[in-house]
Amino acid sequence: MAGKCRILFIGGTGYIGKFIVEASAKAGHDTFVLVRESTLSNPIKTKLIDTFKSVGVTFVHGDLYDHESLVKAIKQVDVVISTVGHALLADQVKIIAAIKEAGNVKRFFPSEFGNDVDRVHAVEPAKTAFKTKAQIRRAIEAEGIPFTYVANFFFAGYFLPNLAQPGASGPPTDKVVILGDGNTTGELCLKHTYQISCLLIDSYN
Repeated sequence: MAGKCRILFIGGTGYIGKFIVEASAKAGHDTFVLVRESTLSNPIKTKLIDTFKSVGVTFVHGDLYDHESLVKAIKQVDVVISTVGHALLADQVKIIAAIKEAGNVKRFFPSEFGNDVDRVHAVEPAKTAFKTKAQIRRAIEAEGIPFTYVANFFFAGYFLPNLAQPGASGPPTDKVVILGDGNTTGELCLKHTYQISCLLIDSYN
């Protein structure tokens, strides 16, 4: 790509986002993170916020549920990357609407970072999440927004500590529920996720 990008991250202080935000800034891109005031003052986020500041990240005040602030933030950039968590996947329609109104975005990366939802057969609870991601894909395509979908399979660092048990905060001590037939293949660690994302950022056009 000729030159650097101006990139806005939505969900940039989350589990996945924090890695890609830092990598984007270190790659020399003008990196913006949409944050609420409460995030900047949250003591749990202090270390992360300081890390972002040290690599030149710009914080843009706004909220996923405040359309005006979302459009204003998006108008400052060329690329929007969503790394919102599972609970907010469906709400990415708000990002799509804001991108459409802003009219300046050259590339949108929705929050994917998992299996290719158009080519997977899953059981619950993954089935519902994949369906939501597929619906977001169709909404992006319907609006004619330039996009890239990042599919990197699962994160061992996220699923291994609790053996992929929904709702568990640590490894189970009495039983383990195995979803599907146990023959699913394809894992990629979180380190590779942001490496792939940075590669895509640098080659999207």
